[in-house]
Amino acid sequence: MSGSLRHTKTTAPVVTAPKQSPLANEKPDIEHADVTDDPRKWSTARKTAILVTISGAAIIVGLGGNLYNPAIAQIESDLHASSGGISWSISLFILVQGCFPLVWSAISEIYGRKVVYIASFAFGIVGCIIAANAKTIGVLIGMRVIQAAGSSSVLSMGAATLSDLYDPQVRGTMMGIFYSAPLLGPALGPIIGGALTQAFNWRATFWFIAAFSGLCLLAFVFFSDTFRRERSLTYQTVLRRRLQERARHEVSNTSGRSSMSHDTMVSADHETRKDKMYPETSDGVPPVQKPAGATAEDLEAQKMPNINAGSSKVVEELKEIRLSFKDINPIRPIFLVLSRRNNLAILFSSGLLFAFSYSLAYTCSRTLSLKYEYDALTIGLVLLSFGIGSVLGSVLGGRWSDGVLAYLKSKNGGVSHPEMRLESTFIWMLFLPLSSAAYGWVAEKHVHVAAICVFLFLSGFFSIAIYASTLAYIVDANIGRSSPAVATNSTFRGLSAFVATEIAVPLQLAMGDGGLYTLWAGIIVISELLLLLVWWKGRSWREQAEKKESQ
Repeated sequence: MSGSLRHTKTTAPVVTAPKQSPLANEKPDIEHADVTDDPRKWSTARKTAILVTISGAAIIVGLGGNLYNPAIAQIESDLHASSGGISWSISLFILVQGCFPLVWSAISEIYGRKVVYIASFAFGIVGCIIAANAKTIGVLIGMRVIQAAGSSSVLSMGAATLSDLYDPQVRGTMMGIFYSAPLLGPALGPIIGGALTQAFNWRATFWFIAAFSGLCLLAFVFFSDTFRRERSLTYQTVLRRRLQERARHEVSNTSGRSSMSHDTMVSADHETRKDKMYPETSDGVPPVQKPAGATAEDLEAQKMPNINAGSSKVVEELKEIRLSFKDINPIRPIFLVLSRRNNLAILFSSGLLFAFSYSLAYTCSRTLSLKYEYDALTIGLVLLSFGIGSVLGSVLGGRWSDGVLAYLKSKNGGVSHPEMRLESTFIWMLFLPLSSAAYGWVAEKHVHVAAICVFLFLSGFFSIAIYASTLAYIVDANIGRSSPAVATNSTFRGLSAFVATEIAVPLQLAMGDGGLYTLWAGIIVISELLLLLVWWKGRSWREQAEKKESQ
């Protein structure tokens, strides 16, 4: 049999196209790609230190806006600012803080997480220092924009960092702990801001944030970068493109040979038999070796090809691949995130929930000031109930999310998918619209402030408990693209909060708190229906999109 094959080869030279590397056409499981110094395998103490570092930095996200509010009256007087100028200083801060993570996300694909953390916080510190010395409202607005841009990196990078560190089974709990940090801003910001303004002046609030940011910057200097390019879809896209170019080059070289010598044929036959024992692609890269029983969809079992074996020349060339800004198109990852219907629905839902939270904290401050005649410090103490509810909702909601996912996975034979996590939100969905409407009417009727505190607590708890699962889903459903996905989520939330801030007071004046938060109860129901839609159809939508992207 082998002699017959040899005779065929020597009398009729055959030119065949080289086999392409699996990386050229297949979408690898980058969630569990083999990497050097895998962050998933780091010690619990090391992971916890990173979690504490990014959570501490995330506190600045909430403090930046809320320290400012108690000082507004003093700023208006000192800088001779109009109400319109003050409004812009608030709205632009929210907008930039929501949108700028897209920029940091793109940069992190080239330089990693650590460089972005250090650069962004240095950027924010400069903004705070200049703002503390501002003489006009225009300069203050500009520096608030820089401050927002600098602090915004932790919004997208923080969730992406946790994705680097933790497997999906515990990701919800860790996301809940992390996201509880920026929620301390609405709780503590008015108290700290009011105390600093009364003890010193409004400029002290910016010096406080600058000092806090400096401590975070120092911590990031000792930060262990968790980013691994092998687990980045951007890097894998560039890698596949290089392999495809190599395959086309090999085809061109092979087709240029018109004949082969007898010795070459014998050598080729020897290599053919060798390949049967140890197959190898034309690129010198061994093909993917899947575990027994694994399927293309088995993201938990499938492994990346090992480029450390095979042709040394090819391996060295692949190792030399370095991404540049030419390879990074910040629009494409956003487009791919938004092109998935499950992402689009969940992002709108997330944006509406955040707009509700921001509107509630903003209008409640006005109600407590105008109807209850409270000072800035007392208002901060009342809003503390909303902050405490939000923090508990984030931590407990995250743990509940992981527990529900583990239970459903065990019922499904040990197989899970991201949409299972959304079932953990069902219980909270029942109570959030009721809490919203109840708050509105007790505020409208000028009921004792204890009732306001109760419904602020419940509204904060239920809204953030839902969001804890939503954020974990966004990360789980966008493997290899978690940073752009979370950055896009921040943009949706920032835009939603910007709109909510601009229309909150006019609606409050026109409808009263009762009418406004009954309206918000209806909007929350729409947000919850979007979540249910993703739970029902999200898996099929996501798998269709993944199949299309891999082609």
